[in-house]
Amino acid sequence: MFKEFRAFVLRGNVVDLAIGVVIGAAFGAIVTAIVSGLINPLVSFVGTGDLSKAKFCIGKCTGVPHPHVFNYGGIISAMITFVIVAAVVFFFVVKPVNHLMDMFKSDQPAEKPMRECPFCESSIPVGAKRCAFCTSEVPALAG
Repeated sequence: MFKEFRAFVLRGNVVDLAIGVVIGAAFGAIVTAIVSGLINPLVSFVGTGDLSKAKFCIGKCTGVPHPHVFNYGGIISAMITFVIVAAVVFFFVVKPVNHLMDMFKSDQPAEKPMRECPFCESSIPVGAKRCAFCTSEVPALAG
């Protein structure tokens, strides 16, 4: 049982996934810091204060925690972070990988000409000597 687990863990795609998760978490922390340190102050420059702390209240807002306070600034900051991460992943991972896949993609082989088996009427390749479906020997085509 331990050998199976070790083989599973050491498979290439599991290790690649683990590395991707760790790097993604670190990259997410960097983008969050950029958004909170640079973008939020720039966006809130027009208004006053920090965008991530922007909120509105329904009813009377006091200094104590209020059940009807909506912190929309944190949501906007998280959305900006998500858009930046998604854009970086798309432009620096997805697009280059798609380009590489297109460069190395082999042309699809041309479809083999087919004919009908005279015994079971299944579609078989023209050069077949035996039908793959009914296993009958198929006579060669003339010409």
